[in-house]
Amino acid sequence: MAGVFDALVSEIATVTQTTRLGRVIEVARGTVTVRGLETVATLGDRVEIGTGLGGEVVSLRTDSISILTDQLAEGLAIGTVVRLRGQSGLAPDNSWIGRVIDPFGAPLDGRPLYRGAQVKPLLAAAPLAAKRRRFGERLETGVAVFDTVLPLVRGQRLGLFAGSGVGKSTLLGKFARGVSSDVVVIALIGERGRELREFIERVLGTEGMKRAVVVTATSDQSPLIRRRCAWAAMAVAEYFRDQGQHVLLLADSVTRFAEAHREVALAGGEQASLRGYPPSVAPAIMAWAERAGPGAEGSGDITAVFSVLVAGSDMEETIADILRGVLDGHVVLDRKIAERGRFPAIDLLRSVSRSLPDAATPEQNAEITLARKLLGAYDRAELMIQAGLYFKGSDPQIDQAIKVWPALDGFLAEDAPKEGILGSFRRLHAALNLR
Repeated sequence: MAGVFDALVSEIATVTQTTRLGRVIEVARGTVTVRGLETVATLGDRVEIGTGLGGEVVSLRTDSISILTDQLAEGLAIGTVVRLRGQSGLAPDNSWIGRVIDPFGAPLDGRPLYRGAQVKPLLAAAPLAAKRRRFGERLETGVAVFDTVLPLVRGQRLGLFAGSGVGKSTLLGKFARGVSSDVVVIALIGERGRELREFIERVLGTEGMKRAVVVTATSDQSPLIRRRCAWAAMAVAEYFRDQGQHVLLLADSVTRFAEAHREVALAGGEQASLRGYPPSVAPAIMAWAERAGPGAEGSGDITAVFSVLVAGSDMEETIADILRGVLDGHVVLDRKIAERGRFPAIDLLRSVSRSLPDAATPEQNAEITLARKLLGAYDRAELMIQAGLYFKGSDPQIDQAIKVWPALDGFLAEDAPKEGILGSFRRLHAALNLR
């Protein structure tokens, strides 16, 4: 009963005794100009226009403010009343596990949802750098390649770089089901509406949903809501982290977060400069990503996997380049590998986990190095091999690479055995044809 009353007290706390009012004086260029709130509004404040249209303050002037609305502003008239609602956070609760919510904390599955007793800010600061712990133990993932060659450790932040349709969502679903963690928080940012149920029922599954909180904003919603989805998911993850729990955060995708931020920033008057993105997109992405990772002493950790949509596997694309510099590893999914039927379509030679070499024993590191060398040798000689121009005995390393390539390539597509990490290394040992 105490939890119920906490939720009630939290709801009552949101009721304000007074409301600041302004009026619409202009509707143009995708924004609404309001007069009467310029001395009390702050950047990022939420407002209510008329009888329920939501919006957010995106720029301030001495005589007015500009608001970007959550929906199209058709039908809005000059003189419409605007109510200032102020900054809005999120109040997560343990009962949110197993639920699907929107970026404002409202349920999307038709059942009531309790507010927590404490409101978490959407734009919280990352833990102090000097007080953060180092990486934790190695995690079992349920995928053989991540249990061996590309290890994932507690508190690591990993980037998943892929084009559309190469198995990114399926891999995220495997992580949600297989990675060792207390809670899984999933941010579906700008996804197609029809894919939400498919992801929950087919990709995530009943077992995965039992420990998951899904925060979603579909592609047809305002950029304000899509951007807020990323911040809301991080706030939920921080709530469980502050309870001492290990949280797995899966964000799909950073690219859509950046695109939503661009729309909001341009509406606020910021100029595009980074290949069409405003300068503020880099600090926005880095501040968001830095909130994940190892916690301070006495708290838990957020292990995060951020997906990035890259056109044509271009790792120099703006968002990919920004994110790669702040993460603890990156995994590249290649369309050519997917087209020949190997999933996950990981290009191992372009992927790296910065938890190595500490996450593996010297013997395991030796096998990982050998696997990379042989895959690299085969990659360099592949055209000659396929054209029949390579002759056995010309290069001992290439000869060995040709011998083990079918088994090694097959290993990269395997799920982890029941024995977990040790079992996966035994399979890698066999694929390398080591005695």
